[in-house]
Amino acid sequence: MKKKIKQLSVILLYTISSISFINCHSNQEKDDAEKKSDPCCAPKQIDITKLNSVTDQLTHTVKLTNNQLKSIDITYCNIEYKDLVATIKANGNLEVPNNFKANITPLYGGVIKSLYVIIGNKIKKGQVIATLANPQFIQLQEDYLATSNKVHFAEQEFQRQKELYQANASSKKNFQQAESEFKTLQTRKTSLEQQLNMLSIDVSSISSSNIFSVLPILSPINGVVGNVFLKIGSYADASSPIAEIVDNSSIHLDLKVFEKDLPMLKEGQTIHFTLTNNPTHEYDAEVHSIGATFENDSKAISVHCDVLGNKAGLFDGMNITAIVSLANNKMPTVPSEAIVEAEGKCYIFIYKNITNLETEFTKIEVIKGVSNMGHTAITPVVDINEKIKIVSKGAFFINAKMMN
Repeated sequence: MKKKIKQLSVILLYTISSISFINCHSNQEKDDAEKKSDPCCAPKQIDITKLNSVTDQLTHTVKLTNNQLKSIDITYCNIEYKDLVATIKANGNLEVPNNFKANITPLYGGVIKSLYVIIGNKIKKGQVIATLANPQFIQLQEDYLATSNKVHFAEQEFQRQKELYQANASSKKNFQQAESEFKTLQTRKTSLEQQLNMLSIDVSSISSSNIFSVLPILSPINGVVGNVFLKIGSYADASSPIAEIVDNSSIHLDLKVFEKDLPMLKEGQTIHFTLTNNPTHEYDAEVHSIGATFENDSKAISVHCDVLGNKAGLFDGMNITAIVSLANNKMPTVPSEAIVEAEGKCYIFIYKNITNLETEFTKIEVIKGVSNMGHTAITPVVDINEKIKIVSKGAFFINAKMMN
């Protein structure tokens, strides 16, 4: 009898437990349904499609004072579209074509009397860079003045003999001799005049009371002085350049591309490159022409590219590292240092100026993509205006301030 009572007690206990579990589960489902139907309990959707759409109610915001901003040196940028996939890397160097370089040498040998340039000076075409002294130069001007006077008298004699011959008052021989002498002297004068013009001397300024004692040496191109080879008192001749002028505005990119990558290249492709010794700044170029022969004994072919945009800081001979875009597959990117990682996720910071004394930053989660040339492709988890300002430098410190 006691055994039966014990069995009935166990059955009753299981029955009560089951009923209690069902009731609790039913009540939980009811509570969940009520929360879903209540708009106050619905999850909030972040909409930052406008520049000022992020508010203080977001938990991923932080405000910094101007003094704090100055102490961490924050910079900003916009989201840019770049070719970061389907690319090949290549090395090369910057070159200025020979038709935009000049070694300035005198036509006449002589001693350098003055020197007006130093390395790095910007020079304009026709600017005097030095003067040269040589007695032959003075003699050339004397010959020109003497020949000019002879031409004047020879012309008068030629006209007189012509009139006498036409009036049968003089022989044809005398007329022909006067004509020959006049033309010979005229040719000599033209020759001397051309020589003086080549020496950058205006012959109209030469007279018996005005003879130049030094020869001006002019720059034949615009550019920058790359080197000065002589000094005051040095003797310069036609084989001794005084200075080198380089026009860096015509600088181009000379890439060395290996044979296996050559079929993927074509004219008009975009090149992104950085200086090997200064990879912080990126420049752009465009493929202009592709060589047809291998460089020396290597399996590399020269690919010439036109440098686009600002060429400041670029000089002949600099080594570069380049990314050649093989497809027009552009994607949104930010500088790689603009992305911070926390708790296994990636974020960027969006700038929003609140007052003149305070600035607000909002942390937005992004998905990182491929990285190249200091930029990384991103996919924001919420819609953002691509013209909004992004913190490009200092994001790590802002995140640290937010996390305290």
